[in-house]
Amino acid sequence: MKIPATVLAVVTILTVFAAAQTVTVDVSRSTNHFVPSETLGAGVDRIPVEAIDKDLLPASLQVTQSSGWQPVSYRQNTDLAIEAWHWNPQGTWSDPAGKGYFTGASVPTESLRYSYGYGLPRRGFTRNDGTEVGFSRLTDGDLNTFWKSNPYLTQHFTGESDALHPQWIVLDLTQPQPVNSIRIAWADPYATHYVVQYWTGDDAIRLPTRGVWQTFPQGAVTTGKGGTETIRFVAAPVAVRFIRIWMTESSNTCDADGPADPRNCVGYSVRELYLGTITNDGAFHDLLRHTPDQEQTTTYVSSIDPWHEPSDLGSTRSAQVGFDLFFTSGVTRGLPAMIPVALLYDTPDNAVAEIAYIENRHYPISYVEMGEEADGQFMLPEDYAALYVQWASALHRLDPTLKLGGPAFTGENKDIEAWPDASGRVSWTGRFVDYLKQHGRMKDLAFFSFEHYPYDACKTPWGVLYDEPELMRHIIQVWHEDGVPADLPMFVTEGNLSPGSSETYEDIFAGIWLADYIGSLLDAGGKGVYFFHYLPLPMEPGCNHSAGTYGMFTIDSSYKIQQPLAQFFVAQLINLEWAQPGGGEHQVYSAKSDIDDGAGRQLVTAYALKRPDGEWSLLVVNRDQANPHRVRIAFRGAANSTESFAGPVEIATFGSAQYKWNPQSAPSGAHEETAAGPTVVASANGRADPDGPIARSKQNGTKDTVYDLPAASVVVIRGKVAAP
Repeated sequence: MKIPATVLAVVTILTVFAAAQTVTVDVSRSTNHFVPSETLGAGVDRIPVEAIDKDLLPASLQVTQSSGWQPVSYRQNTDLAIEAWHWNPQGTWSDPAGKGYFTGASVPTESLRYSYGYGLPRRGFTRNDGTEVGFSRLTDGDLNTFWKSNPYLTQHFTGESDALHPQWIVLDLTQPQPVNSIRIAWADPYATHYVVQYWTGDDAIRLPTRGVWQTFPQGAVTTGKGGTETIRFVAAPVAVRFIRIWMTESSNTCDADGPADPRNCVGYSVRELYLGTITNDGAFHDLLRHTPDQEQTTTYVSSIDPWHEPSDLGSTRSAQVGFDLFFTSGVTRGLPAMIPVALLYDTPDNAVAEIAYIENRHYPISYVEMGEEADGQFMLPEDYAALYVQWASALHRLDPTLKLGGPAFTGENKDIEAWPDASGRVSWTGRFVDYLKQHGRMKDLAFFSFEHYPYDACKTPWGVLYDEPELMRHIIQVWHEDGVPADLPMFVTEGNLSPGSSETYEDIFAGIWLADYIGSLLDAGGKGVYFFHYLPLPMEPGCNHSAGTYGMFTIDSSYKIQQPLAQFFVAQLINLEWAQPGGGEHQVYSAKSDIDDGAGRQLVTAYALKRPDGEWSLLVVNRDQANPHRVRIAFRGAANSTESFAGPVEIATFGSAQYKWNPQSAPSGAHEETAAGPTVVASANGRADPDGPIARSKQNGTKDTVYDLPAASVVVIRGKVAAP
C-alpha cells in the first residue's frame, strides 16, 4: 500500500531499554527533492602536481569514484592566494611589452594539463584568510614598489561614483601604540579626498561590528596633492591599534605605464606608509616595521590591481588541474561540472576567454561560480557585487544560458558581517543581494554558494556532533532572512569537518558527522553539496601533534591508496545505499527524534527519502558513543493509521565494529604549509583496523521487527512500506 502524499506519517523508533522513542517524519509535504547525479558531488582543488599526475590515473580514479560522489566542482584557489589565474599558459598581455593584464587564449591549441597562479606585484595584503605567504607593498620598505586598488571598482567600469565604492587600507599595530601622524608616499593615481581613522573596538577586521571607525580631529583631507604627504591628525598622541585610510576621490592621474590603457589611470596607489609621532622639534618617528616578508607591519586593503608580469609566476609545485585533463581524465564521469572564474584578482576578459575555451572544447558546464571567498579577502559586499555585475554582463554576452552564482563564502556558522554602511546595515549577504536588486540584476544570480567548515580541528570533542543539524539549518535560514530568495538554489560548493587538519578526519567521528551534514543539508532545502577533498592527498601535520588528511584515504609517498577511511564508507552509505544512484528524483522528508541524552541533545537522528524505485530509505545516525539502541520502526499515518516496512528490508551498517582508527606517533620533523601545498608525510601515523567493509544484512519487515543501531554508527534501513 502506498502512502498518500497528504498523509502525515510518523516513524516510531522504540528502544527495548526505555520508554518508546520516536522519530517523526512529516510526509504531508516533502522538504526538498534532488537528483543524485546533480546534487551529491565532490570538489577538486589546487593540489601538488604529483597528485594531479597520479590521482587522475584510471586505477586511482576507480577507487575514488567507488565512494559514489557524482558531479564535480572545480575549486579555484588563485583568488585565495592573491594571484591572477593563467588557466591557459598561452594568451596575450594588455601591454605590447608583454606585461599588464593577461587573457588566456580561448581557441584550443594544445591540451591543458596544469594551470598556475601569478603573484600580484601591486599587492596590499600582508596576509588574509587564504594565505600566509607573500607580503604587502605598503610596508615592504621599497619605494619602487606600490599597492594599487582594483581599477574595475572605479567609475570608468562601474558607471557609479567612486564615492560609492570607497577603497581603503588598514594598518594593524598588533597592540595599541601612541600615534599622532601618518606619512603617505603616494604613487599615481592618488587620493584627493580621504580620511584617516582609528578603530574603537577590538579586532577591526574579524569583528567588524564590535567597534566603530572614528575620524581623527585633523584626519580629513579634501585637497590631496599626491607625492609624500605627512598628516598630523591629532595634537597629542593617542594609543590605537587599527588605523584606516578611507579614500573616496581619485586624481585619475596615470601611472608609469601611461594613458594607453584606462586601467593605468584610475583608482588609488601608495608606495609606502609610515605611522608614528611628530615631536615638538618637527621630527617624524616611525613605528612601522618595513620588511618584504610576513614580519612587516600587517596591512589589509579593499582590493588589488590584477596587473602583473611573466616573472610573477608563483610556485609550480602545486597547480590547478588543466581543463583538458580535468574533463578527459574521467574524474567528472562525463557529467556537467561546476566551473569557477577568477574575479577578485582578475579581469572579465580572462573569465570570458576561459568559458569560451571550455565551450569550444564542448565540455559540459553545470554552473559557473564567480570568485572565491570574498569575505575571507575582507572585501565589502558592494565591491564584490560591482565586480559580479561586470563579470555577469561579459559572460552572458558570450552565453546567455550560463548559470552564474556565488559568493562561495568561507565556512561560517553565522551571518557574515561587514563594517556598517551609511544606513547601518552590517549583513554582507543582505547588502550583496540588495545591490543586485537595486541594479535590476537578480536574474544574474542563478544560485547562492557557501562553504561549510563548522568546527575547529583542534576542538572537536565528541559532543560537537550533536550540533551539526542545527548549524546547517540555521545558516540556511540566515541566508534567507538576509534576502536570498526562497526559490534560489543553495549549494555548499566545498565542505568538510574543519579548515584545519587533525587526526579527527581519520576517526569514525568524521564519518558520523558526514552523515548528519549531508542529511541535514538536504532536509533544510540545500540543492547541492560537494565533498572536499575528492582526490587522495598526503597526511598533513595538524593540531595536538597529530596528522590528518582532508579526504577519504591514506596514501603512501607515491600517492598509492593505502586505506579507505571512515568518510569513504559513509559516502558509500549515502550515495549507494540511502540514495538510489543515477538521475532519478528523490523526495526528502523531515524527521525529528526525541531519543536524547536527558539534556535535550538528540542521540539518534534520521533522514527519510522516498526513492524513485518506490522504496523508503532511512539514514539513521546513532551519535551515542557508548550505547547501542535496538529499535522498532513504524510508519504512522493520519487518524493513527499505522504502516511499517513489509517484506524484505535491506540494512547497511557502518560503526565501531566495522572501523576503528588506531593512532600512532606524530610525524617527525618540522612542517610549514606553503603555497606549494602539503608535503607527503612518509612516516606511519596510524592505521584503521578493522577497516570496513560495510556490514549488510536483511530482515523481514513487520510492525514488530527490531533493528539494531550499534553505538557510534550510521545505518541505512530500506524497503517497501505497507499497512500491517
